[in-house]
Amino acid sequence: MLKRPTDKSRLPSRYTTEGPARAPHRSYYYAMGISEEEIHQPFVGVATCWNEAAPCNIALNRQAQAVKMGVKESHGTPREFTTITVTDGIAMGHEGMRSSLASREAIADTVELTMRGHCYDALVGLAGCDKSLPGMMMAMVRLNTPSVFIYGGSILPGRHEGRDVTVQDVFEAVGQNQAGNMSDAALIALEKVACPSAGACGGQFTANTMACVSEAIGLALPNSSGAPAPYESRDQYCEASGRAVMELIEKNIRARDIVTRQALENAARVVACSGGSTNAGLHLPAIAHEAGIDFDLFDVTDIFRDTPYFVDLKPGGKYVAKDLYEVGGVPVIMKELRRAGLIHEDCMTVTGRSIGEEIDLVEREADGRVIYPVDAPITATGGVVGLKGNLAPEGAIVKVAGMAEEHQVFTGPARVFECEEDAFAAVKARDYNEGEVIVIRNEGPAGGPGMREMLATTAALSGQGMGKKVALITDGRFSGATRGFCVGHVGPEAAHGGPIALIETGDTITIDAVNGRLSVDLSDEELTARKAAWPGPKDTIYGSGALWKYAQLVGSTRKGAVTHPGADGEKHVYMDL
Repeated sequence: MLKRPTDKSRLPSRYTTEGPARAPHRSYYYAMGISEEEIHQPFVGVATCWNEAAPCNIALNRQAQAVKMGVKESHGTPREFTTITVTDGIAMGHEGMRSSLASREAIADTVELTMRGHCYDALVGLAGCDKSLPGMMMAMVRLNTPSVFIYGGSILPGRHEGRDVTVQDVFEAVGQNQAGNMSDAALIALEKVACPSAGACGGQFTANTMACVSEAIGLALPNSSGAPAPYESRDQYCEASGRAVMELIEKNIRARDIVTRQALENAARVVACSGGSTNAGLHLPAIAHEAGIDFDLFDVTDIFRDTPYFVDLKPGGKYVAKDLYEVGGVPVIMKELRRAGLIHEDCMTVTGRSIGEEIDLVEREADGRVIYPVDAPITATGGVVGLKGNLAPEGAIVKVAGMAEEHQVFTGPARVFECEEDAFAAVKARDYNEGEVIVIRNEGPAGGPGMREMLATTAALSGQGMGKKVALITDGRFSGATRGFCVGHVGPEAAHGGPIALIETGDTITIDAVNGRLSVDLSDEELTARKAAWPGPKDTIYGSGALWKYAQLVGSTRKGAVTHPGADGEKHVYMDL
């Protein structure tokens, strides 16, 4: 490739590489083996969430080397750095889960600080596990640098007794084991084969949902999210991403040129039609917040309401990310959405072409097995539904993918638990009744703190065969792997005095996903009286440290549970300093 002339007069790295006053700075670069020519090229931050916490992240450092090759081929100077991740599968079901959502903010913050501190000109971000994907995209939009996102890839499905299995099957097998329907030996046999490779959980759980978002929103190369982590083709996408970011620098195409209101709507469409994770209802508003775009939970769920569900992925369906990749991936999904007039085609992507132009290049068609034709969907509306009512004035969200419509309305007496541990102990002991609505409160972003996911409890219910016989609501979250009638993100949360704080065991709750309602059979007068008698938020054991700080700063779930003013509070843009 021909070397393009570099004019660093308007690039951030001029502050560390240009002019006599920067001789000390350049001496550090020489110490790392960087040539004089490389010092005067654009500097590209290559950020990964590599760690040894879980298979989601274990391949990211190798993929980063391929990104760096692509940057170098295009006469850029890559500078690799890492940030944290908290992996939900390991953190699930105990105190560690409080760190998960807070880690999203820490990832965005640390990437921002590294980019600012070293004056990098562009960013290629690689992420593997749930919160690291939105965290990395939030940093891109916050900094408004030329940016390309890359997903580390999904795990391959395990094989057990002649069928594909995922970690979801292991969580649900715990419930089977507790119910006496599976032996300890059988559980051990399953756990040893369920996760056979590097990569993030294979169903349309949060990681793969947000990977699809990265393509749909335009921050990732088309089809780059699909190949499983062990596939060598990932290296080709990584190299191409390194080359792409250099083109973005040359054309001055920045993250906010790509992430627009219409791009966010495209992303929400893809979440809905693929039965994606309810966590997208948190992460899309958070990404929007970084760009100063007003796009909250209700905007997301409005799109969900009128988007057909036509991609048959676990946990509601049959297939995993590898299967989606083999039938054409996100580009084919978007081609189907365009056939229904549900895609904004003018949105820019990191290729420098519009979404419409990218779809024009897609030759494959819906296979009818994993991706149904949009005019013959699995169900007529999206796999995720927003709810609102006197129990959730600021909204709530429920995943109904794979659930028959007659099972999408549930009325029953409340059984209230003050935290997840109490609920899990009751489920384990089968100390609940069919027809009840299990209420788990004090698990919101501030009240938890940390807005834990409830997969251990919901998986145990499914494993006991009760997933359709009880419902569950919480101001916390659910894993993308959750099945059953489970309502999360109830707002305002209990710690902020929301109605969920006022519910008593025996109150009649109605969840109506068909009409988008979540209500309790109490008059306004009764709710007001209970609010007056409410003793205030439940105290937590987190009186200092990162979780205390998060609880002080975090805002409402409806707006993405963010911790700073976002673009609305900006007085400068990093790239223009």
